[in-house]
Amino acid sequence: MLYIVATPIGNLEDITLRAIRTLKEVDLILCEDSRVTRKLLDRYEIKTPYSVFHANTAPKKIEEFLTVLENGKNIALVTDAGTPGISDPGVLLVMKIKEKFGDQIKVVPIPGASALTAAVSVSGVPMHEFLYVGFLPQKKGREKLIQEIADNRRAVVLFESPHRVAKLMESLDKAGVSEVVISREITKIYEEIFSDTPKALSQRYTKTPPKGEFVVIVRPRK
Repeated sequence: MLYIVATPIGNLEDITLRAIRTLKEVDLILCEDSRVTRKLLDRYEIKTPYSVFHANTAPKKIEEFLTVLENGKNIALVTDAGTPGISDPGVLLVMKIKEKFGDQIKVVPIPGASALTAAVSVSGVPMHEFLYVGFLPQKKGREKLIQEIADNRRAVVLFESPHRVAKLMESLDKAGVSEVVISREITKIYEEIFSDTPKALSQRYTKTPPKGEFVVIVRPRK
């Protein structure tokens, strides 16, 4: 089996008992950055061997992981923070398994922390339906997509990095967005969750560049 194991997005206490047990029982853990995952494993005294899997992992190495599964071993996949496969290269591994083995190799979710659901739950924005777009493209099609987001009658959720968030706010302001909900550093010491106009946020983050990944919720156009 391949277990898709959600790990904390900040506070290391935000991990489930099932996730800890799974990480202890599998034969191998695949992680995005071993330095990050090592902190979690040490915290919960998990001694399972681990190897690195990310977007640039060589095809030959991926085949080795598939062989491990084919030989009857169990693997757990984790990302640096949150749930693997959501705006995350973990989806590539799941796709390879489905292509090669179909349903012969089970892919089992071990649910837990997710920046997406955490931000949505405290946004105060009606979310009976919403559009999730992940990270926006850096260049091609970016401005067109931002305009589509601004014109949407559903709430839109996206991720952004700290060094591009000021530019994003400027673009959202130009596209006519009146208000966004920002979640930054969720579950960490400097957690911020608040609403403001894109114009004010563009000025704020241009003047004082922020740190930490962002979840941005754009209120639906009325």
